[in-house]
Parts: sequence; structure tokens; C-alpha cells
Amino acid sequence: MRLLHTMLRVGNLDQSLAFYTEVLGMTLLRKQDYPDGRFTLAFVGYGPEAETAVIELTHNWDTEHYDLGNGYGHIALAVPDAYAACDAIRARGGKVVREAGPMKHGSTVIAFVEDPDGYKIELIQR
Repeated sequence: MRLLHTMLRVGNLDQSLAFYTEVLGMTLLRKQDYPDGRFTLAFVGYGPEAETAVIELTHNWDTEHYDLGNGYGHIALAVPDAYAACDAIRARGGKVVREAGPMKHGSTVIAFVEDPDGYKIELIQR
């Protein structure tokens, strides 16, 4: 077994695709409309689905906003330099919600950014 994808429901697919591809540098791997179900699925990631886990963005055409709830945590991405990643993400219009720096009670350098729907993405310096 292996992890295939994480699914996020998004209110505006175009905004979300722009964030994940233009701000975070992922590639749109595939996208398909399901008119009878009134939804679209778009898969984004840093490599082919056959080799890496990806994110499935689900856009239900009749829903503009979702409440995130308090059970969801975040997506984590490895970056070589969290400080530089925050600067680059900010320069591309992304929202940094926790600047790069050591995590509390530890030494790992982390940061958090937020996608257009409010989902948190942790950047972990490796």
C-alpha cells in the first residue's frame, strides 16, 4: 500500500489552482468535469501520481465556501530553506501566516502559509 492523495474541497477552483501551481509550484496533473454530478476534480502535485502522493482539489459547482472545522490539521511540504520559501510565496501573492523560524520546544525550522480556502500548509526546512 501507499498514500495516493489528500482531498480538499475548494470554493473557487481557479483561485485554488493558481495558488497550488503558481504560488507553491505544483503541476496540474489532471482535471475532469463531472456535469451530471456538478463537480470538478483537479489533481496537483510535484511529480507523477504513479510515484508521489498528490492533492485532489474537489470543486462542487454549487458550493462557494466550506467551514474547515477543527479536526483538520495541515499539509506539510519539505523545503530547502523555509525563510526563502516564505519570501518567494509572499512575492507570488501567497499568504504567510507564521513566519519561518524554529518550532516551539524544538529546533526544526518551520513556517505556515494559507491557501485561498484557509487550508494551512506547513513548510518544513530540510
